[in-house]
Amino acid sequence: MFTPERLAGVVIVAGLMSSCATSRTEESLPSARPNLGLAADPTLVSAWDISIPPNGAGLPPGSGTAKQGALVYVAKCQSCHGERGAGKPMDALVGGIGSLATDKPVRTVGSFWPYATTLFDYVRRAMPTTAPMSLTNEEVYAVSAYILNINGIVGENDIMNAQTLAGVKMPNRDGFISDWPARRR
Repeated sequence: MFTPERLAGVVIVAGLMSSCATSRTEESLPSARPNLGLAADPTLVSAWDISIPPNGAGLPPGSGTAKQGALVYVAKCQSCHGERGAGKPMDALVGGIGSLATDKPVRTVGSFWPYATTLFDYVRRAMPTTAPMSLTNEEVYAVSAYILNINGIVGENDIMNAQTLAGVKMPNRDGFISDWPARRR
C-alpha cells in the first residue's frame, strides 16, 4: 500500500536518478559503439549457428556406427557417464525405457529424449564438458550411434548419418509437443 511517506521516497529517488542522468555532458557519455569487440562476420555466425531441428535439417556430412562410437565413448565420455552409459559421476545415458509413467521415472537419452537429432545436437555442442565442440562430425555420429545402441534403439552396425539419424524413432517420440514450426518437422 502506498503511504504519503513511501510515495515521497519514490519521487525523491526518481528525481535523483533523473538529475544524475541529465548532469552528464555529451562528452562524458559513452559512444554508441563501446568498442568491445568486432562485428560478427557471417562466417563466424554460421560456425555457431549449428542447431539441428527434429527433422535433421542442417545435419553435417559424416557418419558413424555404434561399433566406432564405443571407442570414442571410452576415450571421451566414459569417465563422466560410466561404463556403457550407466552413469556416475554424471547422468546415466541408458535405461529407464517404459519408466516415465511410473512412480520412479528414469530420464535418460533412451527413455526421455524424443529425437535422435537432439542427441547429435547436444553432443556436438556441449560434449565432452571439458572440451565442448571438439568432436569431429564422425565422432559425434559414432558416439550418438553408440548411445542409441546401448539403449537398444539401433543396431551395432547401423550407420548413423544425416539421412538415417532423423529417421530413428525414439521410444518417447510422442511424449512431447514440439515447439518447432510444422514445416521443419
